[in-house]
Amino acid sequence: MITLISGTNRPESNSRAIVNLYATLLEQHGVAYQILDLAELPADFTVTALYDNTGKNEQFNKLASMIANSDKFVFVVPEYNSSFPGVLKAFIDGLEYPNTFKHKKGALIGLSSGMQGSGLSLSHLSDVLNYLGMHVMAMRLKLAHIENNFDGKQLTNALYQELLEQHVQQFLKF
Repeated sequence: MITLISGTNRPESNSRAIVNLYATLLEQHGVAYQILDLAELPADFTVTALYDNTGKNEQFNKLASMIANSDKFVFVVPEYNSSFPGVLKAFIDGLEYPNTFKHKKGALIGLSSGMQGSGLSLSHLSDVLNYLGMHVMAMRLKLAHIENNFDGKQLTNALYQELLEQHVQQFLKF
């Protein structure tokens, strides 16, 4: 099972919209997937689901079980202040340690308003995932100037669409 992760808790985010595009491409290949949208996290999860409260928040536990029951992940993350969203880090920190991601496979897609396409944020996330034992696919898709290349439903840049399709094909072989 592949888990597609929308890496922000912003409602109706571009990240979630890109996850939906990725899901459509997986469907075309006949591949099973599930979507984990961090917008579904309880607003107070850092207090009610972490540390001494581990296992006590059913809504958090439901999302965490999606991670535990999957072997491959695609993280779609926006760039926030030259890194990935803190809510994604807090979610990862709340997962069972140390084996949640160990020996599993992941792929990264970054979105940004800037011209570097979230390169630093994907690097930061790769460091975290590598530390946790995940094998991260070398191809990291960086979608720069997202507001100029995405209309909220479709990529309007033909190159970006081609790269997204290549990303899916590589990930399925990974």
